[in-house]
Amino acid sequence: MNREYHRWFSPSLGRDMELLIFGYAGARVIIFPTSKGRFFEWEDRGMVAALSDSLIRGHLQLYCIDSVDAESWYAWHIHPGARAWRHHQYMRYVYDEVLPLSTHKNGNPFLMTMGASFGAFHAMSFGLHFPETVDRILGFSGLYDIRTFTGGYSDDMVYRYNPMQFIPNEHDPARLRALRHVDIIMATGRDDRLIESARAMSGTLWAKGIGNALREWDGWSHDWPYWTRMMLAYIGGHD
Repeated sequence: MNREYHRWFSPSLGRDMELLIFGYAGARVIIFPTSKGRFFEWEDRGMVAALSDSLIRGHLQLYCIDSVDAESWYAWHIHPGARAWRHHQYMRYVYDEVLPLSTHKNGNPFLMTMGASFGAFHAMSFGLHFPETVDRILGFSGLYDIRTFTGGYSDDMVYRYNPMQFIPNEHDPARLRALRHVDIIMATGRDDRLIESARAMSGTLWAKGIGNALREWDGWSHDWPYWTRMMLAYIGGHD
């Protein structure tokens, strides 16, 4: 299996960022790690190995990126507005730096974003903010209203990347067409405390005519063995 390590100084974030690439062709997948997770998390947790057949056959190519959660939403010591600004810089890093790398390496036009737990928020936030770029969003056991992390505080930047806020106010026909093009799948356990967040996100999308699939799994289902099964069910791979 093709495996590449990359590191460079990010102009968007003002520091070095690292990532791993797996596979050589096929649909490109941006993998967001869990809360404060690292770029090697999905490899260490066996998620990459679970997709080895699809990677070797050239059906998928994964871009496992680092997080800056400790500097953004989890930086409780700074104002929520400053945390949202750091998240904005992170989104620019993904859009302006990671995506051009992926298109340089792989001409496949199909792009997915995927993440579990807090990574699901990033996958949803990025995918719905840039629907003209993303074709599928996969969120497992996710939180989808970032105001949970801001104590209810919001400003222009919080709003900009919080889908539970900006989706209800989408009225531009071109934006709505782009959003309705995206294949959105959320999977969460019925006993997971975040199930209501997924239900609210699904309902908010449907209210704007944006189709999505909400898959409620039995039990809690908020851990790596469950996320592996969810991934294989909705992206492909083998047991």
